[in-house]
Amino acid sequence: MKGIVLAGGAGARLYPITHAVSKQLLPVGGKPMIYYPLSILMLADVRDVLVITTPHDLPRFRTLLGDGSRLGMNISYAEQPRPAGIAEALLIGAGHVGTDTVALILGDNIFHGPRFSDVLARESQDVKGCVLFGYPVHDPQRYGVGEADGDGRLVSIEEKPARPRSNRAITGLYFYDDRAVDIAKDITPSARGELEITDVNRFYVEQGEARLVDLGRGFAWLDTGTPESLLQASQYVGTLEERQGCRIACIEEIALRMGFIDAEACHRLGEEAGGSSYGQYVMSIAKEMKV
Repeated sequence: MKGIVLAGGAGARLYPITHAVSKQLLPVGGKPMIYYPLSILMLADVRDVLVITTPHDLPRFRTLLGDGSRLGMNISYAEQPRPAGIAEALLIGAGHVGTDTVALILGDNIFHGPRFSDVLARESQDVKGCVLFGYPVHDPQRYGVGEADGDGRLVSIEEKPARPRSNRAITGLYFYDDRAVDIAKDITPSARGELEITDVNRFYVEQGEARLVDLGRGFAWLDTGTPESLLQASQYVGTLEERQGCRIACIEEIALRMGFIDAEACHRLGEEAGGSSYGQYVMSIAKEMKV
């Protein structure tokens, strides 16, 4: 499976913070926002990732993440000059995806919950059709909403419906089979000239090949698109990390635990972080795993 992180856009709702820097480079709980979606792909055992961002911000992402080799990964980059819909990421990433399955995740979405790594490992294997992830919300009118039957098969999907058929919002994480790029090529742009990801998802729904994984209680799905939600996300991450003594979305730790790198390489990454508490944590994890 190939991975795509869509980290473009103007971040207009976060202005003026985003006037000089990409939203996905802003700190959340002491780490760049992009660490969170990247960590989700890593937990799904995706090692080949394309980061799509603006021409202005691309060099900064490259400086932050490099080619991914330090993490035992391959990270490449592509430009999205202007926002033109989530589904455009599939077209921009067509050469990257090739004939593989693909995991597409939005760069401003944060997921955290019990045993989520097990869910990702299960759902990313042998994807047929598409797998979407639903989260219960109190205001489904603001989201794309999925309705599933008792077996988890999606029977309908609507974008910001006036009368929602369920309270399951479709989150910004999508698993697709090898037809996704061709499907995206065939959809008609919206009145705003955008390629809507809901149209891609709806194709699979109409074919009876779409499933909805219900994230349910005890899970957190955070969108960091506004100053208020960005602050809430940082507070959420900070509180959990302080109480549990672990780091959420520590990509060096995940690379080690997933077997992408060994303990020695992880320890070196911690040393490179200097005297920061983050670097100290990475080195402590490396020592723990080496024993």
